[in-house]
Amino acid sequence: MTRTTRTTPTTLDLAELHASLSDPLLDAMTFLNEVTIRYPDAVSFAPGRPYEGFFEPEDVPAYLDAYLAHLAGRGLGRDAVRTALFQYGPTKGIIADLVARTLANDEGLTVAPEALVLTVGAQEGMLLALRALCATPDDVLLVSSPCYVGVTGAARLLDLTTRPVPEGPAGGPDPEAVRAAARAVRAEGRRPRALYVVPDFANPSGTSMPVEARTRLLAVAQAEDLLVIEDNPYGFFAREGGERPTLKALDRHRRVVYLGSFAKTCFPGARLGYVVADQEVTGPGGRHTLLADELARLKSMTTVNTPALSQAVIGGMLLRHDCRLRAANAAATAHYAAGMDTLLRELERHFPASARRRLGISWNRPEGGFFAVLTVPFTADDAAMERCARDYGVLWTPMAPFYPSGGGERRLRLSISSVTQDQIIDGVAKLTAFITSC
Repeated sequence: MTRTTRTTPTTLDLAELHASLSDPLLDAMTFLNEVTIRYPDAVSFAPGRPYEGFFEPEDVPAYLDAYLAHLAGRGLGRDAVRTALFQYGPTKGIIADLVARTLANDEGLTVAPEALVLTVGAQEGMLLALRALCATPDDVLLVSSPCYVGVTGAARLLDLTTRPVPEGPAGGPDPEAVRAAARAVRAEGRRPRALYVVPDFANPSGTSMPVEARTRLLAVAQAEDLLVIEDNPYGFFAREGGERPTLKALDRHRRVVYLGSFAKTCFPGARLGYVVADQEVTGPGGRHTLLADELARLKSMTTVNTPALSQAVIGGMLLRHDCRLRAANAAATAHYAAGMDTLLRELERHFPASARRRLGISWNRPEGGFFAVLTVPFTADDAAMERCARDYGVLWTPMAPFYPSGGGERRLRLSISSVTQDQIIDGVAKLTAFITSC
C-alpha cells in the first residue's frame, strides 16, 4: 500500500527578505525588457545597447585565434595554453597588459597592469569598488542626478546611502554643488566617501563635463577628501572631433578609481569590464598593497575570476587592432554621431519653436554618445510608455527612475544607439503623434 503524503511548499515573506527586493528601482529595467519583448515591432529608443550591424559571428573565432597566437608568441606551450583557457585563472585577469597598452594608446593613461582588475562587466567593478570603499553605514556615496540606475541599484544592494548632486548647466555635477553636498554630509556626522560620475555623454542625460569643470572637480575632491569613481563607457563617441581628457588622465593625486567597459567599444555579450585602482593601501605590520589587490580579494568571494574565454576573445580583438580601440571604433563613432544628428534634426522639424512653446516641449543637444532627454507636457511613466508602444509603435525610457531623490516625471530618454537613421525618422514621427495626442 502506497501512502500519499501531502506537502506544503515553503512560502517566503517578502518583508523578511532584503529590503532592496521591494524597491521599485530594481523593477525599472525588468519592465523595460518585458515591454520591449511584448512590442517587438515598435521602433525602440529604449535600450542603450550597441548597434548590431557592427557584429559578425565569424569574427569571434578569429579574435580567439589571434589571442592564441599571442600566447604562442610569448612561448606558452599547449599545456600552458590549455590551463589558461580552460581552468580557473588569476582573479585580476589575464589580459591586463593588453588593456594597459590600450589605455595608453587611446586615453594617454599610464597604468601598470598590476593596478587593473578585469571584471564581469563594469557593473561588477562598481559593486567591488563600492563594497571596498564604503566601510561603515556612515559612509555616503555622492551621485550625479540624474544618475545611471546601475550604481544606485548597486548601492541599494549594499545598504549604502547615496546623496544626489544635481547636474550643472554646463553638464555633469557642478563642482561647487559637490563641495556643498560633501560638507552637508559631514555636518550630519557622516563621511562623504566618494562621488560617482560619468563625465562623457552620461547615461541617462547625455551631458558632458567641460575640461575646466573636470579640473575644478578634482580640486574639490582633493580638498574634501573624496574619491571619484569615474565611469567611461561612451567616451569615444563624440559627434565632433576633439578628445576630452578623462578625469583619470587629469588626476595628479590618485583620487580617481576608473571604470572601463568593452560593452560599447567591442561587444556587450563578452561581459567584460575593468577597474583601474592604483591607490596605495596600507595596513598593519607595514602591509602595502594596491586597491586593485583588495578588489581582487573581494572578487575572489563573488565571481572568483572573470571568464578566460571572454578575456581571450576581447584580448584578440585588441591585438587585431594594435590595442587602439578609438581607431577601431571610427565607423561606430560616425554611425552614432549621424544618428544623434538625425534625432535632433527630426525633433526640430516636428517641433519648431512655436510648437515647443505651445506644447511645453524641450530637449537637450548632446555633444555625442547614445542619449538625449526630452521634456514633455505629460507624466512620462511606465503606463504612458506602454500606451505609446501599443498605440503608436514607439518605445522610450521614463527618466524618473534615474533621479535618486525624485524628479524627472515629465522627462523621457531617447537612445539612438540600436536603431538606423530611417528608424529614427519613423520613430520621431510616431512619437510626435503620441505627444500631440496627450
